Amino acid sequence: MRSLLPLALLALLPACAPAYTAPAGEGAFRAAFSSAGVAWVSGGQACVARVPDYRPVCPRLGRAVDVAWNGGDAWAAVPGAGLAVTLDRAARSVPAGAVAALSGALIYRQDGSALNYEGAAAGQVAGGPSAAVTGGDGADYVVLAGQLRRGGAVVEPAAQAYLYATARGAATAAVPTAVGASGDLYRIQGGQLLRTDAAGGVLARTPHGPGRVGAVGQDIVTVSASGEIRRYTQALTPLIP
Repeated sequence: MRSLLPLALLALLPACAPAYTAPAGEGAFRAAFSSAGVAWVSGGQACVARVPDYRPVCPRLGRAVDVAWNGGDAWAAVPGAGLAVTLDRAARSVPAGAVAALSGALIYRQDGSALNYEGAAAGQVAGGPSAAVTGGDGADYVVLAGQLRRGGAVVEPAAQAYLYATARGAATAAVPTAVGASGDLYRIQGGQLLRTDAAGGVLARTPHGPGRVGAVGQDIVTVSASGEIRRYTQALTPLIP
């Protein structure tokens, strides 16, 4: 079951926490988007910024490795403390041991077991995934041993670096990618934020540095590793956060 845990106590937990090797490099910067806003983790610090003002909240939780949205709450995985915890609103936690990745539905542990956000056992995969997402079909997709998998089925035998949800499931891409409300793709590539159609044709572009991209309602939102948030219309007209 979920447990209440004052955030100040999290600093006391690593002494008895399971061993875990956190992601490094690009894998240490992750983001999750929902109609409520954007959550991200960069260099072990997890943050959330909610609509409409997108004011960042970055609680002191210990070193986080992943973030996800579930039921309107933004969650972070803090394997050093053996927990998945909320980033704002009501303080809640799920004792989960060495968490490897979070999706919108499940908490995945290094040993391949999974929990839901109520703390109940919810299946098994063949090891700790490097990334997870709940697809548009409601199923979970994980990147495991270099493959994109849905349950026991291999969806992509050679997964690329960035996992994203699609209307019918999930896919991976070589650059940060998201699907907008219209079905077009948004990519951060070559110093630009691109809007492309399904065939890869560029429909719009605007200068943009490295970051992650996602859909927040009808808006396209990006976040950088330093926490800079930008908003755009689907046509990539800049909006004021």
